Amino acid sequence: MAQVTLKLNGYSHTIGCQDGEEEHLQAMGQEVEKRLDIVRQVAGPSGEARMLVMAALLMADDIFELSKKAESGAAPARAGDPKLTRRLGKLARRAEEIAAGLEHP
Repeated sequence: MAQVTLKLNGYSHTIGCQDGEEEHLQAMGQEVEKRLDIVRQVAGPSGEARMLVMAALLMADDIFELSKKAESGAAPARAGDPKLTRRLGKLARRAEEIAAGLEHP
């Protein structure tokens, strides 16, 4: 079993994977880091758990939208799309609300 060390949000995480899957795991880590960059841009720096929750929500939203578009045959949104930017802002605000609720039960 191979291991890959990913740096996410400034922290190193060593993850095990099947031999030969190291490159794929690194690519997935880069995708997570891209979402973390978006979270930092929209919501500013925050705690690691909150940042990772928000990045996970962004990725889940991407998957949901891609699935919906694949079913309808619609073209995917492009980077810089104002509608996408508004949706990401709304999603980031909602994720902040959810994360704040988790910190203060």
